[in-house]
Amino acid sequence: MLKVIYGSAIFLLTLFAGIYPFFKHSREEDKPFDFRSGESLACGVFLGAGLLHMLGESSELLTNQGIHYPLAFLLCGAVFLLFLWLEHLGKEYYHHSKKHDNYFAFIVVIMMSIHSLLSGSALGLSDEMGVTAILFFAIISHKLAESFAIAIQLVKANMSFKMAFSLFVLYACMTPLGISLGYIMMQSSVGTNGSGLMVPIFTALAAGTFLYMGTLHGLEKCVLVKQCCNLKYFSFVILGFVIMAIMAMFV
Repeated sequence: MLKVIYGSAIFLLTLFAGIYPFFKHSREEDKPFDFRSGESLACGVFLGAGLLHMLGESSELLTNQGIHYPLAFLLCGAVFLLFLWLEHLGKEYYHHSKKHDNYFAFIVVIMMSIHSLLSGSALGLSDEMGVTAILFFAIISHKLAESFAIAIQLVKANMSFKMAFSLFVLYACMTPLGISLGYIMMQSSVGTNGSGLMVPIFTALAAGTFLYMGTLHGLEKCVLVKQCCNLKYFSFVILGFVIMAIMAMFV
């Protein structure tokens, strides 16, 4: 029931953050949501959750299945590199294109939808209330600015209002869908030895997206690059990581 509430809240807040650019019908750059302290804390939480919770858990589950190759680390690294490549691809196309067209908008939606699905699955797979609540806060803090930015790009693209808004709603559905998927996998594994391969595989993939969101997401605009010299915001990154490190002692 709690995860249903989390999924619904994320969906509604995603729509709330992105609705303004659509109905303003503006082609100009709008001022994004500015929640630097929350986003900085979220980066630390994502980094700690990926390294201290999900990656280790995935590796342990795969070892219990008799897989001694570091598959969890391979999947995590592959997702990390995929997001880095997609973001560089989108950035290069954005700077070389003279207009905002559908191609760039589709890259943005696809990339954000994939990591929304995977971050949602991490929330759905979590069976500890404290960890789940912290992940929920981190995702929400990140979603506000991200959703607004995606809506801006869709509004600027050369597509109809109906198409642009449909793509945004599809993106908004990805995190709740991921939560449902993760929860179903977690429930199906209860009472079985090892839980099969789906749970550790999705956990490793989610770890990859969390590590990327906590480090390089946004490239030169990411918190760890842009705000690292600001001790106030960087201290929130450290705080988020420390919170997850402490929780790893008890869960």
